Amino acid sequence: MPDLALSSVLLRSISPMVFSRSMAVSSWVSAVLLLAAASGAGGFYLPGVAPADFQKKDPLPVKVNKLTSTKTQLPYSYYSLPYCRPDTIVDSAENLGEVLRGDRIENSPYVFEMREPQMCRIICKITLNDKDVKEFKEKIEDEYRVNMVLDNLPLVVPIKRLGQETSNFYQLGFYAGAKGQPTGNKDVKYYIHNHLSFLVKYHKDAQLDLARIVGFEVSPFSVKHEHDGQWNGNKTRLSTCDPHAKRTVVNSNTPQEVEVNKDIIFTYDVEFQESDVKWASRWDTYLLMTDDQIHWFSIVNSLMIVLFLSGMVAMIMLRTLYRDISKYNQLETQEEAQEETGWKLVHGDVFRPPTNSDLLCVYVGTGVQFFGMLLVTMLFAVLGFLSPSNRGGLMTAMLLLWVFMGLFAGYSSTSLYKMFKGTEWKMITLRTAFTFPGIVFAIFFVLNALVWGEKSSGAVPFTTMFALVLLWFGISVPLVFVGSYLGFKKPAPEDPVKTNKIPRQIPEQPWYMNAVFSILIGGILPFGAVFVELFFILTSIWLHQFYYIFGFLFLIFLILIVTCAEITIVLCYFQLCSEDYQWWWRSYLTSGSSALYLFLYATFYFFTKLNITKLVSAIMYFGYMLIASYSFFVLTGTVGFYACLWFTRLIYSSVKID
Repeated sequence: MPDLALSSVLLRSISPMVFSRSMAVSSWVSAVLLLAAASGAGGFYLPGVAPADFQKKDPLPVKVNKLTSTKTQLPYSYYSLPYCRPDTIVDSAENLGEVLRGDRIENSPYVFEMREPQMCRIICKITLNDKDVKEFKEKIEDEYRVNMVLDNLPLVVPIKRLGQETSNFYQLGFYAGAKGQPTGNKDVKYYIHNHLSFLVKYHKDAQLDLARIVGFEVSPFSVKHEHDGQWNGNKTRLSTCDPHAKRTVVNSNTPQEVEVNKDIIFTYDVEFQESDVKWASRWDTYLLMTDDQIHWFSIVNSLMIVLFLSGMVAMIMLRTLYRDISKYNQLETQEEAQEETGWKLVHGDVFRPPTNSDLLCVYVGTGVQFFGMLLVTMLFAVLGFLSPSNRGGLMTAMLLLWVFMGLFAGYSSTSLYKMFKGTEWKMITLRTAFTFPGIVFAIFFVLNALVWGEKSSGAVPFTTMFALVLLWFGISVPLVFVGSYLGFKKPAPEDPVKTNKIPRQIPEQPWYMNAVFSILIGGILPFGAVFVELFFILTSIWLHQFYYIFGFLFLIFLILIVTCAEITIVLCYFQLCSEDYQWWWRSYLTSGSSALYLFLYATFYFFTKLNITKLVSAIMYFGYMLIASYSFFVLTGTVGFYACLWFTRLIYSSVKID
């Protein structure tokens, strides 16, 4: 069963990060915490954070992780392919987030000794049958990568940047093999990477004979090994790779083809290289950001939107309050008088409960729950508590925070429900606890069944599914009930103006104030504030890259909240001026419609950036993006609703209605 202790997740997830330009955006507090956690002798370390020190010849066990592909998005366990196996396969303890990500970390037959170079070590020899050949060819065709871990550092392949000989970028994992068409041969051949040249970088203590691992790289080769005499296991002397003759593998000129009933010999080299990089900064090379100018452009672009909307809100507020105080003085134009009369005329209906008010209460409560979860998660991430080195930590924290934020969901939904003069608060509580999670869980269950049908390690096992249901029913639902009880017990705020018994007739609206049109227009600016950052998030999720610039993300999140609030206030004001008092649902849908643009952008991203080949993978992509868009709708809609509620209560409480 996964470890569900929030304290353990948060404390264990603290790890050294890169103090690059992007991290300066995060917070100076992050630097203080991380420097404290990564300092040398006498330094302070939280549980699970202290680095591992290795003496010379200490064993360094290499662990294997899942096989991943950007073409299928379906992870598989390492030993789903007939690779060399240790005597006993042992699974490493995994947290909830790791299981949901499809991580399957296991031991491997690769064992290094600290600062002891090895050359042409034989692991094993295997003979492929028809099934093995088919599986290898499928994985090579789908460009699957093999992932390994050493001292919690993922294995990377350094790749030269175009036009920059001295600069590398790092690809997570190495390809299982390659395919090619030999000269004079029409058939496509598949070759396996059976020789791995590892490079372990270490930082040595200046005083003690201890070292810490700061890098784990590999160069994969496909080599058709040959040997003299009979096979003698690991002691066999190879003619293609011989440590005695100092003959190493430097190319794949004679590659090992994947064929039935052909022997494949797996070998590896290990080289150790001293590095100036300290343990606290060992993630620098993994997380080096060269596109920070794009993020700054995104923030400046979003700030321009916010400033424009802030100017409009300020004009509306100042103009409205000023005219309310001046009481239609003679300097007002006829046009201005008519405009003010517009929103004042509907004072007797503006706080009339809307149709389907129960459902609105449910979605507002869910939005508060989602907002609280994101806010706390981002604060932890900005402070460095949720770094990429803690696999699954981000997802685990989000799930647990979602569960605990059920308290605020129940409080918000029943508070609003009581303001609508409702009495059946228990029914609202049940709907709040089950509507959004139930829809998401249903979609997730169907997607998981499809992944399970593909025999992928990405399929969530029954025990984890049971843990999710236990979190939902055992913790989240009771907390929603507690919050609902407290929210319903609190006296409801009085409306600034009295509501008439007979609803006022809404005059015919101009085309630009049509509900559908104004709602669709309202979602453009919130989406415009986040779409640049959205590209990097999608790339991180679907192209298996690190996303760590939580400082930028937190700024974009704040800008999104402000944008949603301001665009809703502006359009709500125009709506009231047109004597349309049915603003409750429209305020929610105005900013919430940005979720539609998010899903459309995800569709555009699918066809332009991804190379997904399988139908199941495409269904999985759109299923998860539907969940993300639905969540975005709930979040932005709730922000817009509360902004509009605050605005209407403010303007109608500031005037005296005759």
